[in-house]
Amino acid sequence: MTSIRTDIGSKGCALVGFDFPIGVPERYASAAGVEEFKSFLLELGTGAWADFFTVSRTSSEISMHRPFYPFKPGGTKQSHLLAALGLQDIGDLRRQCERKQNRRRAACALFWTLGANQVGKGAIVGWRDVLAPALQADKNVVLWPFDGKLHELLQPGKIVIAETYPAECYGWFFSEPLIGKGKLEVRKRVGCVLLSWASNTGVECNAALRKETEAGFSEGDDAFDAVVGLFGMIEVVTGRRQTGDPSGNRIRKLEGWILGQRSTGGQQLGFATV
Repeated sequence: MTSIRTDIGSKGCALVGFDFPIGVPERYASAAGVEEFKSFLLELGTGAWADFFTVSRTSSEISMHRPFYPFKPGGTKQSHLLAALGLQDIGDLRRQCERKQNRRRAACALFWTLGANQVGKGAIVGWRDVLAPALQADKNVVLWPFDGKLHELLQPGKIVIAETYPAECYGWFFSEPLIGKGKLEVRKRVGCVLLSWASNTGVECNAALRKETEAGFSEGDDAFDAVVGLFGMIEVVTGRRQTGDPSGNRIRKLEGWILGQRSTGGQQLGFATV
């Protein structure tokens, strides 16, 4: 966050989006005795939580204090994870915002670390190497929605971190379900939609970004998702889409939410331009 702090100084503010889970499922939290995500995050890697980020190699190593599994494929099942944590269904390891939506399938369960759509490894790196150090180093780094509503957090000197989910944003830009985004020709076909959106919104894309978008993001779908996620954030801060500020302490303090995803108690921002 050092470069961002340098860029905004004490008068600017920044909204930073990360595509990894920020928050914990209620069912796991209840069993583990966790009441708030932010205080929990700052305890991880110490004391009883010293091994939290160490991925379990065998099902016998899984516990509430060491929930990530498996270390590698081969004889591993999600049922091992559920049994060790005392849960009944893999949905118990999904937050409310991660459940299936009308145009989006359910996200992968938090602590599972195997497969192309797994999120466990991203959570490990994101929590251990990004979020916790940033919060500890700078009191003006805040987490949405845990520290308040978005319009309240976007204040001079603040760096606001939020969870973004490109799959949630697909439906904001594309009229048809996005199928096969791993294929260059698919990304190339929808690239014109993204560029048209940028033009209509007043977002100026530099030559390199325009070229990559037109070419279908030759580096792969990670680069594509990064741009979709960024454009989704702009949709929110320009007031074209509701923030998704959730109501209820369970979500606001424990589970968190995906920026811009529809929720009860959502609030529209009053910005008009980028």
